[in-house]
Amino acid sequence: MKEQITPYLYFDGNAREALAFYKDLFDGEIIGIQTFGEADYPTPPEANDLVMHAQLKKGGISLMFSDSFPGQGGVEVGNNISLTLEFDSDDEIQKYFDALVKNGSAQMELQDTFWGAKYARVKDAFGITWDLNYQKS
Repeated sequence: MKEQITPYLYFDGNAREALAFYKDLFDGEIIGIQTFGEADYPTPPEANDLVMHAQLKKGGISLMFSDSFPGQGGVEVGNNISLTLEFDSDDEIQKYFDALVKNGSAQMELQDTFWGAKYARVKDAFGITWDLNYQKS
């Protein structure tokens, strides 16, 4: 596992605004922005311009951003942040998934994704949400 936990911040349609604010605040660099409309994923037209994934970096600071997907309940205090772990192998991500889902729940089962990764989203026994990602390509 890469030895860094990255906060993933969720917004209710204003992720671009937040990204611009934090870019200026930290004098950071926007690594990339992908919208739901650009993804190889069925997307309603109202979500086409919403941010699916963006990343901001400044030195050792790394933040990820996303708007909530329409129809998934929106963003509220308490569900507006998760912690992201990046892994180096299938075995490693499986080990952490199994441990975190035990006495917790999978919000998205461990699976291959259209962005070339194995990914899962898990809420652990303590209510903490984890995004697990192993970028294969």
